[in-house]
Amino acid sequence: MPDSFDLTRYLERIRHSGSTAATLSTLNALTEAHAESVPFENVDVLLRRAIHLEPAALYEKIVTHQRGGYCFELNGLFLELLQRLGFDARPIGARVRLGEPDRSVLPRRTHLLIEVRIDGATWITDVGVGAASLTHALRLQPDVEQPTPHEPRRLQQQGDRWFHQIRRDGIWSDVYEFTRDDFPLVDRQLANWYTSTCPDSPFLTDLSVALAQPQGERITLKNREFTRRAPDGTTRRHVLESEAQRLRVLERSFGIQLPARTQLPPK
Repeated sequence: MPDSFDLTRYLERIRHSGSTAATLSTLNALTEAHAESVPFENVDVLLRRAIHLEPAALYEKIVTHQRGGYCFELNGLFLELLQRLGFDARPIGARVRLGEPDRSVLPRRTHLLIEVRIDGATWITDVGVGAASLTHALRLQPDVEQPTPHEPRRLQQQGDRWFHQIRRDGIWSDVYEFTRDDFPLVDRQLANWYTSTCPDSPFLTDLSVALAQPQGERITLKNREFTRRAPDGTTRRHVLESEAQRLRVLERSFGIQLPARTQLPPK
């Protein structure tokens, strides 16, 4: 990492002013702060800009330029932060299952999450899975409902396959599955190449932006539909008719400032 990597500035970016000791309470606080400060977004992919995963590039985009990113970017930089703070953290790969309830169907391994060991216990954290991003870490323990500041979660295990589930509107749904295999940078770069350049990647066709809010609320922007979801599941939706409206929402609600003449697909 270059000398320009400034831990204090990073912590200011995510509005964390508490302890930085490598404890569970700090991990939870950092996870919540990150998910509520740095948006999940694929704007650069839509604009056909290259996505670089080296920590220095991620720091420049997310901290220096106050932008967001998707899983390889958000969790990639968060992993660097945790390791620099002394956490025993490592990258593992996953297969996103949102919208795919059939576990016999195997999605591509194109998601990054983080495994953390604290006092002999294993936890996972993830600030990069859109509107399902974690706001507290989950203990690696099957069939136990685990509360978070937002939705309840649980993990299920089938052999060496772990399934991360979220409960919304009383229904448990798979978020992704993982096998705890290492996901080194060289493999993430290959998966990132697919998600950011392959014509059948949804990141090249649909605008997807999400940010957790305090008090259990979440906001999302899917193409032109802006949604605010309350903790009780109540949603308010608003269709943005013009590109100017969409750019205004990106800036005011998500902190993503783009030039006034930017045109994002879908038009």
